[in-house]
Amino acid sequence: MAGSGKTTFVQRINSYLHSTDSPKPPYILNLDPAVTYMPFEANIDIRDTINYAEVMKQYNLGPNGGILTALNLFTTKFDQVLGIVEKRAESVDYVILDTPGQIEIFTWSASGAIITDAVAASFPTVIAYVIDTARTTAPATFMSNMLYACSILYKTKLPFILVFNKTDVQKHDFAVKWMTDFEAFQKALQTHGARNENTSGDGDPNYMDSLMHSMSLVLDEFYQHLKAVGVSSVTGDGMKEFFEAVEESREEYKRDYLAELQRLQAEKESKLEAQKTDSLKRLMTDLQMEEEDRRKRGLPTERERFPDSDDEDADQEEVEDEGDGEDDIEQYVPRNYIDMRKARKITDPQMESDGSKWPRPG
Repeated sequence: MAGSGKTTFVQRINSYLHSTDSPKPPYILNLDPAVTYMPFEANIDIRDTINYAEVMKQYNLGPNGGILTALNLFTTKFDQVLGIVEKRAESVDYVILDTPGQIEIFTWSASGAIITDAVAASFPTVIAYVIDTARTTAPATFMSNMLYACSILYKTKLPFILVFNKTDVQKHDFAVKWMTDFEAFQKALQTHGARNENTSGDGDPNYMDSLMHSMSLVLDEFYQHLKAVGVSSVTGDGMKEFFEAVEESREEYKRDYLAELQRLQAEKESKLEAQKTDSLKRLMTDLQMEEEDRRKRGLPTERERFPDSDDEDADQEEVEDEGDGEDDIEQYVPRNYIDMRKARKITDPQMESDGSKWPRPG
């Protein structure tokens, strides 16, 4: 979520891992080309290869279009990035990807899907959705964030953690209660004026009120499969609980998600192979139809036009060097070539008399 303190949260993760009893420095990738300042040093930074301002200028794009195009350009070389990360995998415990805050740019773009799938296929992967707790106190805003989280979860199909950031400003207890107690959220809707302000003239709830009530019923099942933690990127509170949730999600990835990812990958490869087979069949059908059409028109087919091509290829493959004698060499030298081994030095008059234009051997 844009403005939720995502980059500061990454810095707090970096600081926490460096400050443990046995420091485990993470390997950090920055995928946000528009960020102007980072409080940490990224091991791989998209800004080192993509100039965001130049992309906007060259392609005549706005801010979001520039970020998306820069990410697309970077994704074309992500296989090399992944290769570098895989080499460091044995020496680090955590690899952190700091993505652009605009959800639609990364989650719903082709480049974001490619990066997510590539990483998830290589390492145990966990999605952390960072929420600005202070801006989620209203039921409508809270519902909007939950819908975003739901869409990301079902898009990525990976273990998911809700991170309520800025708990030093606003505690996240109310959000956890709304997720676990349906009646508490319904009461909050009434308390915050959902029925008082969004009503029709006769006092009945309008469309917005009914919609939020219906969505809360749907999301109640969704909440049962989520892990939610509250953290403060400024003070560091809640980082221990966050990493406990990460470890649980790692085991969940190995137990539940890995098998599903492998199944989807095998299904994708099977579809690709079927497409190749189908394309080859259609090609052969087209060739046969072309031959039949040429026969109907009284034209020779390709096999009739070049009947000996296959035999000549077979004869060439059977040619072998059986010796290096003079007779063997002459057997394969065309007659219109001059055998330089038998050439002798001649004078210019002789050359002129026999009409030879070949230069004299030295």
